[in-house]
Amino acid sequence: MNLPQRIASLSLDLDNQWSYLKVHGDTRWTQFPSYLDLLVPRVLDFLAKQNLKITFFIVGQDAALEKNHAALRTIAAAGHEIANHSFSHEPWFHLYDPERVESEIALAEDYIIKATGQHPKGYRGPGFSLTETTLRVLERRSYLYDASTFPTFIGPLARFYYLLHSNLQGNDRKDRSLLFGALSDGLLPLRPYRWRNRKGLLEIPVTTMPVFRTPIHLSYLLYLSGFSCTLAQTYFRSALRLCGAVGVSPSILIHPLDFLGADDRIGLEFFPGMQLTKRKKINLLEQTIHFLADLFQVVSLLEHSRTLIGESCQLCSAPTPRRCPSLKSAI
Repeated sequence: MNLPQRIASLSLDLDNQWSYLKVHGDTRWTQFPSYLDLLVPRVLDFLAKQNLKITFFIVGQDAALEKNHAALRTIAAAGHEIANHSFSHEPWFHLYDPERVESEIALAEDYIIKATGQHPKGYRGPGFSLTETTLRVLERRSYLYDASTFPTFIGPLARFYYLLHSNLQGNDRKDRSLLFGALSDGLLPLRPYRWRNRKGLLEIPVTTMPVFRTPIHLSYLLYLSGFSCTLAQTYFRSALRLCGAVGVSPSILIHPLDFLGADDRIGLEFFPGMQLTKRKKINLLEQTIHFLADLFQVVSLLEHSRTLIGESCQLCSAPTPRRCPSLKSAI
């Protein structure tokens, strides 16, 4: 499906310091350390300079803590979309029973509304974790879109790297056995679509490079920049041009650690790219976002969704994709 305008959506998963420690198996996460007071002003200043309004996926646990409310309110006050990123931010979300899925989404929603004043219309699963149960809950709760799919073949490789550098043992390691998805996720569509029998819920994938299905999100570009900034820029520009050639309106993902460097001393050295300074990271961000904005009108996922709904006849007539073999039903 081709959109009448060349648009691209931009979103940020507001994963906090404690959530990275939790996934890594570091027990210090239970103290809920936060870098939001450092991060949020930096991100908002960057977006204001670029004149962009994007989507922030907020974790419900952060919205539940009073110490984070001031930072979260500034995001909504700046005019950005607020979306749901689950309550506990556990990438093994696919192991939850239906009651836990409902609770995670509803609880996050309630706290996000109280903290920001915005009612989320979109959802992204932690670690791109998605089940059929989740889709049913989102549709029942009148969500407009889900953005949890990541059509790439390299999920198992990313999982291997992560487990190799983690401190996990026993059941904790088993819980993460499907982290970052399966090889078959690379077969999922790149263009937005509706899941079979989910007529009221859009799926907007995190875009990967057409044909090759390799990641093009900012964290991956920062990883490549560790070898060569020219390589990272050339790779991203090639991917965007390929998106334009095949009619894909890209949905680009950024993360907090794309704005935080070694000189911020937040103690997440195990994460790729954390040896870079914040200035080097932000310089790369500026260059990539400028190129994205040169080719596309950059909007939030909510605006992207509304544009798609305006083209609903075309969207509904598109072939329904096969259900992803890795989409585990919790029912």
